[in-house]
Amino acid sequence: MSLADRACLATAWTLALLAAGTAMPQSARAQAAAADPAAVAAEAAAPDLPAEPAPPPQVDDPLGIDPLAPLDQLPGMEVEWPDGGDVPPWPGEFAVEDTLPSETQAADASDSANPDSVATGADDVRDGLAASALPTAEDLADAPADGADSAADRRAERQAEREQRRAERQALREIDDGDVRYQVVVNFVPSEDLKALDQGAFTSRFRALSTLERLADDDANLAQVNRRARDDRDLLDTMLHVYGFYDADVRNSVARIEGQERVALTFDITAGPLYTLSAIDLAGLDAVGVDVPAMRAAFGMKVGDPANSDTIVAGRLALLTGLLETGFPFAETGEPDLLVDHDQRSGALTIAVKPGGQYRFGGIVTDDDDLFGSRHLQRIARFDRGDIFQTSDVDDLRRAILATGLVSTITLTPIAATPPAGTEPGTVDIAVDTVAAPLRTIAGAVGYGTGEGYRAEVSWEHRNFFPPEGLVRARAVGGTQEQLINLVYRRNNFMTRDRVLTAQVLASNINRDAFEARTFLVSASLERQTNLIFQKKWTWSVGGELVLTDERDGRSRIVGGSRRTFFIAALPTSLTYDGSDDLLDPGKGFRLGGRVSPEYSLQSGSQGYVRIQLDGSYYQPVSDRIVMAGRVRLGSTFGADRFDIAPSRRFYAGGGGSVRGYGFQRIGPRDANDDPIGGNGLAEFSLEARVRFGNFGVVPFFDAGNVYANSVPDFSGLRYGAGIGVRYYSSFGPLRIDVATPLNRQTGDSRIGVYISLGQAF
Repeated sequence: MSLADRACLATAWTLALLAAGTAMPQSARAQAAAADPAAVAAEAAAPDLPAEPAPPPQVDDPLGIDPLAPLDQLPGMEVEWPDGGDVPPWPGEFAVEDTLPSETQAADASDSANPDSVATGADDVRDGLAASALPTAEDLADAPADGADSAADRRAERQAEREQRRAERQALREIDDGDVRYQVVVNFVPSEDLKALDQGAFTSRFRALSTLERLADDDANLAQVNRRARDDRDLLDTMLHVYGFYDADVRNSVARIEGQERVALTFDITAGPLYTLSAIDLAGLDAVGVDVPAMRAAFGMKVGDPANSDTIVAGRLALLTGLLETGFPFAETGEPDLLVDHDQRSGALTIAVKPGGQYRFGGIVTDDDDLFGSRHLQRIARFDRGDIFQTSDVDDLRRAILATGLVSTITLTPIAATPPAGTEPGTVDIAVDTVAAPLRTIAGAVGYGTGEGYRAEVSWEHRNFFPPEGLVRARAVGGTQEQLINLVYRRNNFMTRDRVLTAQVLASNINRDAFEARTFLVSASLERQTNLIFQKKWTWSVGGELVLTDERDGRSRIVGGSRRTFFIAALPTSLTYDGSDDLLDPGKGFRLGGRVSPEYSLQSGSQGYVRIQLDGSYYQPVSDRIVMAGRVRLGSTFGADRFDIAPSRRFYAGGGGSVRGYGFQRIGPRDANDDPIGGNGLAEFSLEARVRFGNFGVVPFFDAGNVYANSVPDFSGLRYGAGIGVRYYSSFGPLRIDVATPLNRQTGDSRIGVYISLGQAF
């Protein structure tokens, strides 16, 4: 039997029972009255008592259905409804405390529940526009005559506000395509306390940390944008606390920008009062040996200053640095504790200080004498035994050891050797733990240069062949115009810090347009070098050279002359001042250097002369992306005619490090075969505009120069070259590619020159 049939039968059975129950008492009462009238009268006079229910009559079911039998199992109708707890609110409907003034919050709730209704009298009662109880006679007497009109006006204003909010929400829904574009706006409500806040720096810092800004390029619907905005509101609250505004109020809202397919996310900030420091307690600072006034001055904050967390953290770091720089290697400072009093708009600051005792430097202890001995490390260090401990001296030693290139990692740890005794400082040793870097290197290079042809180079070096820091390098070059074998010995930090001893032996064969030379050279020098880790202002070099060379210039080739052998002794000396801001990519400052080399030559007699060269460069930024750079080089040889000097010791110009656009050494006087012959005078000039775009740059440039037979350049007959270069700014310096053309080229000059190297041209 179906469920519907059973329902019909149950209904029929119920109606039958009701009918039987009603008819049977009436029939029984009539029969009783006829049999015994007195009993009936007595029953009528007696009070109404609940009658015992009569048993239900037995009615035959024509269908034979048992009404007490259980029904068949109903089909499953269960539906899983979403929880809804994680569904974000619709954008434009931020939490009411964020978007609506208090007097319209209840009205907005009504709008959401009844989006098509108009404001009613009940709404006015709810929103405080009318009294909830009926007015009394006194209320009516005191009410202004225009009260009804005022309420009506306010009701109309309310209705207009509702309609405007509905329109704004609809405008947001129209652009919710899953990829909502937006802009972020931060507004400050003007106040006197805001004068202490750098609003530009605050906003820049917010944008650097903002979730909205960080995810601006990611697809998002309006609900996701809303979530980001809430994160940023919390960020602004935190930042305002950092700056000392503990009662700040941040309200955020969202609205579609009129005429655009994007929204404006606006944060309105009411900063409130600026909290100040009511007390500063540097607990524990007054220990033995501590210069308390100096340390308080280093901390830099005083009562009445803004309770700025950034300043507090900076002050704590300055205090710790001050202790570490005045003999306290084990000093510690606790986390700042700021107790905020909202009633007084102030905070009490406490920082625990543990100076840990004052110490002097003792010795330097190393765990690897094969790499560095303690004696050598003491030469490198800028402190002596007995000096008051300074952490900056320890950091300097760490960088100096890294600059050797012999270690990959290094740890320097102060270890107390003797404790302080009363007012007498203790001593502390510096333990040096190192991990050696690979000490051997095999390198090779292949290149091509305009005017120089092909060139291949291979080298092997061991940077600690003779410990400590005794480098040995073997180098070989094979190319179109040059073949060379070179053996170099160099000891860094020789006898003292930053001093380099170099000795070398070289044998070469050079065949260039300007000259041919077979040379054997022995030289030694002592110098103070600069490097990428320690760029030094002053560098110098003194040395000696012995040269045996067999040479022939273009003039000798024309007349069929034989080679000439020169034996040369030279004492080259140089001095350089570097006032630039970067070794490989200077952006401002200048450099000035000079080199003087007295030389004595033996070749069919003796000849003494002096070679002098001056170099200067200047760098001036004209904007954040553009640097103007200029260079001048002047050279002179005094005391000998140029033809009495070995061709390899004359001045030449042209090439990537000289006048770009011309071949290597192609500028200057030439012989009948149009080959350069060099000279005793040199003048070169360069001007560049270095324009940078992120990691890339463009450099238009202009070069000029010439070589002269006389010792003093007269700046006549200058050769000009111009071109453009591309720079890639890598982590280890700019990579340079320059393309140039000669503007007043001579016979045999190429129209284009290409130059590739590491670092700027000058």
